[in-house]
Amino acid sequence: MTPPEVQTRPAGVTRATWKRFPYPRTQIRFGVLLAILAFLSWSVQFLNLDLQRMLGAFPRLAAILADRYYPPDINYVLDKGFLTSVLRTIQMSILGGAFGVILAIPLAWFAAHNVTVNRWLFYPFGRLAIMGSRAIHETIWTILFVTIIGFGMFAGVLALTMFCIGFAGKLFSDEIEAIDMKPVEALRSTGAGPLQVFQYGVLPQVRVAFVGISIYTWDVAFRAATVVGFFGGGGMGWYLQRTTYELQSTRVAAILLSIILLVSISEIVSGWLRGRIGRMG
Repeated sequence: MTPPEVQTRPAGVTRATWKRFPYPRTQIRFGVLLAILAFLSWSVQFLNLDLQRMLGAFPRLAAILADRYYPPDINYVLDKGFLTSVLRTIQMSILGGAFGVILAIPLAWFAAHNVTVNRWLFYPFGRLAIMGSRAIHETIWTILFVTIIGFGMFAGVLALTMFCIGFAGKLFSDEIEAIDMKPVEALRSTGAGPLQVFQYGVLPQVRVAFVGISIYTWDVAFRAATVVGFFGGGGMGWYLQRTTYELQSTRVAAILLSIILLVSISEIVSGWLRGRIGRMG
């Protein structure tokens, strides 16, 4: 027999379901958020940041750009010497990206805990190499190589190589650690060596992702190449450094516009290539 309370319940009304209060997760989450807000507030006061002045800086920045950097000296960036530096910057980014990707692949293999050759020797070596490359900014790498071998494209290529090792190596190792281990275990059960396991069990699963990451690495390397050149690596960055130090504002504006244009083109090209690679996969 149906209980009376169910018979008198209006149509469409269901029995209320009770849920356990997520204690202490809610309190922990609230405490972490409160601590972050308190730290940010303390940082603003400790650094003596005038937020109102920061907001008012944007109109002054627009006025300075209109007064000093306009109109940009377009003829300067159309000069043969500058166009040659653009070509050298592209070459530097391609070489640095290629060398970085080539070196990052074995390091990512060593740094992936599921397929590493040896967890006590090669795993920490691969992790340390990738982390060390990522921990040091490309500008610092440039300064170090310029100090050792002098100014020029060679120092810039080496700096971009170290930068790309850290950038691509981290993404490569993450992809390797996310593979399906069944083919790897099947190869290991047949007595296959580490190199054979990597060649036939790992690479077929990450090939498409590796190509996409390599293209993205070149895209990032091209953006970093200008900064590397500014600190002694040559290319467009050297022209930007010279015109900045000489206070040639209209030429600086033209160089910045050319950098924005080239980065936009590289973004379009790399995005198109990654899309083609993704459809192939």
